[in-house]
Amino acid sequence: MHYIKCEDLDFNQTLAKDLVSLSDVIKTYPFRVSAHYAALIRKKDDAVWRQCIPDLKELEDDEQASDPLAETALSPVPGLIHRYPDRVVLLVSNRCPVYCRFCMRKRHVGEGERPLGPAALQAALAYIASKPEIRDVILSGGDPLMLDDFSLHHVLSSLRKIQHVSIIRIGTRIPVTLPDRVTPELCAMLKKFHPLYLNTHFNHPSEITTKSAQACALLADAGIPLGNQSVLLRGVNDTVGCMRELVTGLLGLRIRPYYIHQMDLVKGTGHFRTSVATGLEIIRGLRGHVSGLAVPHYVIDLPNGKGKVPLLPEMVVRKGNVLTVMTYQGEKVTYHDIDPLL
Repeated sequence: MHYIKCEDLDFNQTLAKDLVSLSDVIKTYPFRVSAHYAALIRKKDDAVWRQCIPDLKELEDDEQASDPLAETALSPVPGLIHRYPDRVVLLVSNRCPVYCRFCMRKRHVGEGERPLGPAALQAALAYIASKPEIRDVILSGGDPLMLDDFSLHHVLSSLRKIQHVSIIRIGTRIPVTLPDRVTPELCAMLKKFHPLYLNTHFNHPSEITTKSAQACALLADAGIPLGNQSVLLRGVNDTVGCMRELVTGLLGLRIRPYYIHQMDLVKGTGHFRTSVATGLEIIRGLRGHVSGLAVPHYVIDLPNGKGKVPLLPEMVVRKGNVLTVMTYQGEKVTYHDIDPLL
């Protein structure tokens, strides 16, 4: 398997001074940013800058873990994570066009240049084939679309040969960070493997550009359902106004907002952490104020591999069979329920 070529903007004039002063961070957590994504920076410490430019805070002791979701313990063979009974995550790449500073796999993304090797891929495929309960395979990484078309075709066709695998999903940030990677040729190849779903990762309205819209249009026109998973990040998207603009903008790209993630407690990312109360307030500020299609699930991916749990603002108080329900405008309305024991 092979990677595509990706133009990096590692040390241009604009960033050179800052990056030299951050060399200790970069030695610990690799730095990479595509030219496309770097061009979205409007000023130092804006939402795009914070997501892609190293910060000395990454080296502070934030009392978080390098693998808080226990992915290593849930990996029966290298490159594969089996947390839920009917689905697995297949890590086909350890590279991305941008190494996000809040990455859940910060501990190893960007280390080395090799994708999942032939022997490791065959071991992962053999594991999946041996477990008939596995119906859903999620390609992740790194970014799966960093593989060239031939290599990606090889992975997808190998999975389609396993009879009990009915759904394949791809998790990618490429439409945001390297939209030119999404070509008519790539989409023509992907559509051969339906049912195929793709979840991308927009975090801020400024990431919605003409090029990202074109990339998403190519994917949607190929019949690929598109979802989005955002991460709630301090100083990036932790306001109701920002999230309203983001989720409504995504619908215009034919992307259904799927998740807002409470940030995983990954070592080196503590400065991005928000309170759960902030996330609940954002969901409260979305429900009823924007199309229901634009309201994602707000979830915590619990530590130690316990899985995702949705969180909702408290909207109902029950006394006997009488419910007091709060509307999206804050009005309290009485609703008479039937006896739950009947």
